[in-house]
Amino acid sequence: MKTPYDILIKPIVTENTMELMNEKKYTFRVLKTATKTEIRAAVEKIFDVKVEKVNTMNVSGKLKRQGRFVGRTVSWKKAIVKLAAGSKEIEFFEGM
Repeated sequence: MKTPYDILIKPIVTENTMELMNEKKYTFRVLKTATKTEIRAAVEKIFDVKVEKVNTMNVSGKLKRQGRFVGRTVSWKKAIVKLAAGSKEIEFFEGM
């Protein structure tokens, strides 16, 4: 059984995601096998907020070279979570 802390791996903090926070959208790296409903439940339980919408995307690993050897970095899943209008902000991102 997956716990909410297993589903949300870490938040993604970049310039683009900081701009999305003005629209109450937060970006997380999530478990590769997590579904939208599991992500919604995890965010609502951990941060005590109301989620309106969840968008997910699979990010493929980049091709990397080390001399003559070629490999790939790990593929992962990204989730953009939009909070409901009456919901409070996620306190984790305050002051960034």
